[in-house]
Amino acid sequence: MPKQIHLAVHFPGVNNTTVWSDPRSGSHIDFSSFVRLAQTAERAKFDFFFLAEGLRLREQGGRIYDLDVVGRPDTFTVLSALAAVTDRLGLTGTINSTFNEPYEVARQFASLDHLSGGRAGWNVVTSWDAFTGENFRRGGFLAETDRYSRAARFLAAAGALFDSWPDGAVVADGDRGVFLSDGRAGAFAHRDEHFDIAGRFNVPRSPQGQPVILQAGDSDAGREFAAATADAIFSRHGTREAGQAFHSDVKRRLATYGRDRDELLVFPAATFVLGDTDADAQERAVTIRRQQISGQTAIKLLEQVWNRDLSAYDPDGPLPQIDPDVSAEHIARGRASVRMQRDPVATAREWRARAEAGNLSIRELLIEVSGRQTFVGSARTVAGQIDDLVQCDAADGFILVPHVVPDGLDEFADTVVPLLQERGVFRAEYTGPTLRDHLGLRRPAADLAASPAV
Repeated sequence: MPKQIHLAVHFPGVNNTTVWSDPRSGSHIDFSSFVRLAQTAERAKFDFFFLAEGLRLREQGGRIYDLDVVGRPDTFTVLSALAAVTDRLGLTGTINSTFNEPYEVARQFASLDHLSGGRAGWNVVTSWDAFTGENFRRGGFLAETDRYSRAARFLAAAGALFDSWPDGAVVADGDRGVFLSDGRAGAFAHRDEHFDIAGRFNVPRSPQGQPVILQAGDSDAGREFAAATADAIFSRHGTREAGQAFHSDVKRRLATYGRDRDELLVFPAATFVLGDTDADAQERAVTIRRQQISGQTAIKLLEQVWNRDLSAYDPDGPLPQIDPDVSAEHIARGRASVRMQRDPVATAREWRARAEAGNLSIRELLIEVSGRQTFVGSARTVAGQIDDLVQCDAADGFILVPHVVPDGLDEFADTVVPLLQERGVFRAEYTGPTLRDHLGLRRPAADLAASPAV
């Protein structure tokens, strides 16, 4: 039997992938945009809707980067509202483990799972910079090993809270006058180097027992954290070779924690451009890349490597001959792309050589080196590409990121999904009510022995 493909959709929020200037683009704040995308995903029988969250808007030169789409409404507020206008679609959100507290987050996710009938998912992330921490009382930041240690303890503490109510604790038997089977339900105590909490959790056990746990780290520590604790891991490795390497690596780590290979699903993020023919799609992809990387955006992206104000440079001209400034605080604070630049001077040298070889302007170079669409082609071509990558274990599914919000998923839902269904690799109907059902994950039993542990 072929592997079944899992599909999710990401509401982009803040990025330069979304073409906000496209006439079809809508608000990233209005609730109608969230509803439109979520209901399209549910119509196409997707596993879940994914809402990323940032705790601070990105800045460049001390100003909000207005070429990004500015919009970061509260995750729980949006997902709870979506629970009322969807029936089966999983509702997954990013919630930070560095600047939140286990009791509050566990209470919110347990509530969301109840409100949605068992469709909640939690993307557990850490925060690496003091820039974000300035918004919070503690401020500062944690070293990588410390933030993953806190995340693991945070998840363990939340798990103790989820498990503090046994299944069936609420009897509500009016004839006998018995509401609870055990008056001790909800008691918890969790103490470690990060947390010292004890009390009584005030949300009974939810339909899934615990929300589906997702994780997005690509470092060795992040992969190990996912292997130990997560039900799914997000990946940036969307090609066959890189995807197979990542998929194999995280799957092999599971045995260390007594877990089977199918207990952790791998979801690369993926963009797509469809056309009536492959040639038509390729032509559309070129147009979209030019919309995504305007002259202004090209300069902003170049500044993220050079760490200098380059506003005087012509985006249709050559790259700066001056080297990046590695001595000063970075002008583009809070951007993951900055953190990934291990050696900006070497990158600048490589880019100059590439630009000279191809006679490329700043904008042309940035279009060339920045991220491209993962799937480009006719609906039949894209369906084949997706199926091939899943069957060869480069992925278990994909999180699709439309370049137009909220209507950018419609064409995929109407053309690619039916072809995947014809192949027998994607569901025609939901087979269960919960997100765990969609993903083929078991419902965890309450670990009542762990919840009162000190």
